[in-house]
Amino acid sequence: MTAASSAPARSEGRHLGYALVAAAATGWGTWPLILRHAVMPATLQAAIMMAVVTAVSLPVMVKDRVRARARPIHWVGVAWLGVADALNVVLFFAAYQRTSVAVAVLTHYLTPIFVALAAPVVLRERPSSRTFGAVAVSFVGLALLLRPWSEGMSPSDVAGAALGAGSAVFYASNVLVNKRLAHVFSASELMFFHGLVAVPLLWALVPAGALAGASTSSIAIVVLGSLGPGALGGLTFVWGLRRVAASHASILTLLEPLVAVVIAALVLGQTLGTARLLGGGLILVGAVLVIAARPLRGAEIE
Repeated sequence: MTAASSAPARSEGRHLGYALVAAAATGWGTWPLILRHAVMPATLQAAIMMAVVTAVSLPVMVKDRVRARARPIHWVGVAWLGVADALNVVLFFAAYQRTSVAVAVLTHYLTPIFVALAAPVVLRERPSSRTFGAVAVSFVGLALLLRPWSEGMSPSDVAGAALGAGSAVFYASNVLVNKRLAHVFSASELMFFHGLVAVPLLWALVPAGALAGASTSSIAIVVLGSLGPGALGGLTFVWGLRRVAASHASILTLLEPLVAVVIAALVLGQTLGTARLLGGGLILVGAVLVIAARPLRGAEIE
């Protein structure tokens, strides 16, 4: 293949990568609609979703392996990834149950800000002025989104925002740990192995009798969502990420909050006022400022 003929092939590969990442992010944005029809505790929703994703990743992992020998410190990282992802998912689903979709999903997307704040310690990166500017912009946006000075600010909104921000902290931990384990495990290996920790932890958090009390239709809805936006979305994102720059893929993931907020407005009847719309926009601007900076670099877990 000549250089001239390989260029269109590379271009087509990038276009496919962008389409796959965009499709994954769009699917993730449908979770509020899926969960709305699955009446059960957030812990049960998260446990079912994680169990399905773990099971689906097993056959994929058989052919998607990294031929590197993991040492004990790497398995410690996988175990922490299981704990952090379990808490990330359960807090995020709980946020959807406590507050509006916009507050839940936009506070969850503080993740890039938390990654940027932790990267100098975890990945030995030098902080930049862009990082501090992004943090300032995002937290101004958070203030406008929540409007604590407003009489309409409810305790459930405060609780939902805290849960969404908490999920962002653990999601940021996932990003950092994944970055340091990428040379030892493939994405599907990490999905499976960390699920072996996350699934039992989540089931331990499910209230007694919750599974028996959930309707068959609600369980089926969560299972189908776990197969779609959960497992298929995760694998689609990984396949797309192999074809495009990580920074470009990260920006495309911002389709998730956009889709979630649009669905909330059109289907669930949740509207945003001008101040909240501006606040949500500023949070996403801060995320873009961080994501568009130089790629994460740092030493892996040795």
